[in-house]
Amino acid sequence: MTLSHCQFGLTVDNQLADFINQQLLPGTGISEQHFWQGFAEIIDDLTPLNRALLVKREDLQHQIDSYHLANKHWDATQYQQFLTDIGYLVPEPDNFCIETENVEPEIARTAGPQLVVPVSNARFALNAANARWGSLYDALYGTDVLSEEDGAEKGNTYNPVRGFKVMAYARQFLDKALPLENGSHIESTNYSVVNGQLIITLRDSSQIGLKQPSQLVGFQGEAQNPSAILLLSHGLHIELQIDHNHNIGKADKAGLKDVVLEAALTTIMDCEDSVAAVDGEDKVQVYQNWLGLMKGTLVESFTKDGKTIERALAKDRSYSGINGKPLSLKGRSMMFVRNVGHLMTTPAIQDSQGRNVFEGIMDAMITVTAAMHDLNGNSPVKNSTAASINIVKPKMHGPEEVAFTNTLFSRIEQLLQLPKNTIKMGIMDEERRTSVNLKACINAAKQRVVFINTGFLDRTGDEIHTSMQAGVVLPKTAIKQQPWISAYEDRNVDIGLQTGLSGRAQIGKGMWPMPDKMALMMEQKLTHPQSGANTAWVPSPTAATLHAMHYHEVDVFACQKAIAQRQQASLTQLLTPPLMVDPNSLSKEDIQAELDNNAQGILGYVVRWIDQGVGCSKVPDINHIGLMEDRATLRISSQHMANWLQHGICTQAQIVTTMAKMAKVVDAQNEGDPAYINMADPAQSLAQSIAYQAALALVLEGVKQPSGYTEPLLHAFRIKYKAQR
Repeated sequence: MTLSHCQFGLTVDNQLADFINQQLLPGTGISEQHFWQGFAEIIDDLTPLNRALLVKREDLQHQIDSYHLANKHWDATQYQQFLTDIGYLVPEPDNFCIETENVEPEIARTAGPQLVVPVSNARFALNAANARWGSLYDALYGTDVLSEEDGAEKGNTYNPVRGFKVMAYARQFLDKALPLENGSHIESTNYSVVNGQLIITLRDSSQIGLKQPSQLVGFQGEAQNPSAILLLSHGLHIELQIDHNHNIGKADKAGLKDVVLEAALTTIMDCEDSVAAVDGEDKVQVYQNWLGLMKGTLVESFTKDGKTIERALAKDRSYSGINGKPLSLKGRSMMFVRNVGHLMTTPAIQDSQGRNVFEGIMDAMITVTAAMHDLNGNSPVKNSTAASINIVKPKMHGPEEVAFTNTLFSRIEQLLQLPKNTIKMGIMDEERRTSVNLKACINAAKQRVVFINTGFLDRTGDEIHTSMQAGVVLPKTAIKQQPWISAYEDRNVDIGLQTGLSGRAQIGKGMWPMPDKMALMMEQKLTHPQSGANTAWVPSPTAATLHAMHYHEVDVFACQKAIAQRQQASLTQLLTPPLMVDPNSLSKEDIQAELDNNAQGILGYVVRWIDQGVGCSKVPDINHIGLMEDRATLRISSQHMANWLQHGICTQAQIVTTMAKMAKVVDAQNEGDPAYINMADPAQSLAQSIAYQAALALVLEGVKQPSGYTEPLLHAFRIKYKAQR
C-alpha cells in the first residue's frame, strides 16, 4: 500500500485519495480543501474519545473477570448490583418516545424482509438492491418448499408437473392474502378490472370480486384485459402477471404466468461483518460500489449458462392507478449502509501523529459523502424518498458509545452542510452492554434512531466472552435453549415498542442461516413477524420472496399493539450466562464432537477470508449443509473453544489435533474450487498455511481478544497473506 501526503496532517493511501478527489467529491458541492480540512479536524477531535471508550470496555471486562474469579457461586442479585456499582448497568431513563423525523416509508410504515449483503461484491449488491420484487413462481420452483415427489423433480429443463404444483401453491397463497367474496383463486379462469373493481371469473362462469375491494391498487395494459394487476395486502404489493401466450400462462386457465411479490423492502449494504477489507485497496472497492449504488451507475457483467448478462439497478415500476392517474412504485430496495464498529483502525489513513485512524470514523465520513449524490439528485433512480441517509452502526457497547456515534454524525452533517439529523442511525442490539441498557441506548440517539435489531450470533459471542471467567458454557445447541436468549429477543421488542418505534422505525430480527433449507425457513421464520418484528434478515433474494409471504399472513402492527401490553422481559434472565451446572457430565465423545464442529466451522470460513478475501459465503458445515457464515458465526465458535480450553474441558494439544484433522475435511469440501489453497497440502506443513495459523490463533488467543472479536487477528493475517502474494 502506497501512502501519499495530503494537506492538514493526514497521510492517505494513494488509491483512496484519488477515489475521494476524483470520484467521490465531484457532484457533492464539497471542495477538496473543505473536505480534507474538516475530515482532519473530526479525526483529531474524536480519536481521543473513541480510544477512551475502548479503554473503558477493557476496564469493565477486567472488573467482570475479577468478579467471577472471586465469586464462584452464582448470585443473580449480587451480580446485578456489582454491574450497577461499576457502571456497566446504567440508570434507565424515564419513559420517552423517539423523535426521529423524515423516515423512509419502507422503514416506518411497512413490514417485510431485509437483506444484508457485502457491498464489496457488486453482483451481490445489485441482486439485493433489485430484490424489492421477486417471482414467487421461481422461488417455489427452485427450492425445497415444494417436494420433488410424484414426478415433480426440478431437473435441467422445465417440468410441467412441478410447474403445476407451483401454480397450485401460489393460488393457495392468493386465497389467504387476497380472499374472494366467495370461491377460490384456484377456480379462477379470468381476471379483469371493471369500473375500478377486480372481477374474477370462476370455472362455473360466475363473476365475483375481492372480499376487500380496496386491495386493488392498479394495473398494466387494458383494464378489461390487463397484462398485470397490482394489489395490496398488509402494506405489501402483489402483482399478478397475465399472458395467455407465455409458456407458463398458456397452461393456466386464467393466463397467470407469474405472481410477483414485493419482497426485500430494505437492504443493508454491508461494509462490516460480511466484508474482508483490510487496507486502502480493499476499502476503495467497498466505497466505489456504495458510490455506484448512490449514483445509479453500478453495473456488473457476468457469464451464466454461456451468456453474458449485465446487471444494473432496476427501474421503477409503472401502472395505471384505480383513480385513473399514473402510479409509480420504487423498483429497488431502500438501501441502508452498515459501517464498521468503533474498534478497528485502518492503515488506509494515518493521522497527524502517524497513527492509523479509526475505521468507523472513516466509514461514516466517506459513506455519507457518497450518499449525498442520491440526495442531490445525481442518480437516475432514487434511494431515499425522505431526504435521509440511513446508517446501521454495529458493535456499540452501551449508551456512551451510541452517544459518540451521534456526535460523529453531527460533526459530519456540519462539515457537509447537511440538515441536522439527516443521518439516521440503526442500532444493532448485539453486544451485552447494549442489551442490558437498550432503553438508554435508544435515548442517546432518539432523534436519529430508525432501527434496532437483535443479532443472536454476535450477541452469543459477546455473552461467552463477557462471562469467560464465570464457568464452562454449554454446548452451542444448548445455549440457544437458555432463558437469556428468549429474554433478549423479547426485551428488544418490548423496549422498542415502549420507546415509540412502532410506525416510526424498524424492530428487526436476525438471519436465517441455511439458504438451501427454505422449507424449514417457511416453517420457522413465521415467528419473527409474530414476535412484533417488522423486519427480519434473510440470506438471498429468493428467501426474501418466500419470507414475504409471512408478512401477508401476519399483521405485524396489530401484533405490536398486543405485545405492547405484556410485561417486559426479565433483566435477571438476560444477565444469567449460559453455563453448565455440571461440566463433568460431558463425555469424551461429546467434547470431541463439539470441538470438531467448532473447528470445522472456523476453518471453513477463515480459509476463504484469509486466502481469497471473502467475508461472507455459504460454507458447508461438518454435515455438509451449507450455512451462511460471517464474522459473527466465527466469533461464537472461536470463543466457545477458547472457553472450554480456559476451563480445562479440553487441552491445547487436543485443540491443535482437532484443527489439523478438520483442515483435511475442509480441504476436501473445497476440492472443486480452483481458487482454493489446501491447508493440509502434503508438500508443506500446516505451519506454512497462513489461513490455518489464523484459525488456530483465534482459539488459542481467544481469551485475550477485545470483546472476543475476530477482526484484529483476521486483519493481521490477511495483511500478511497479501504481503506474500
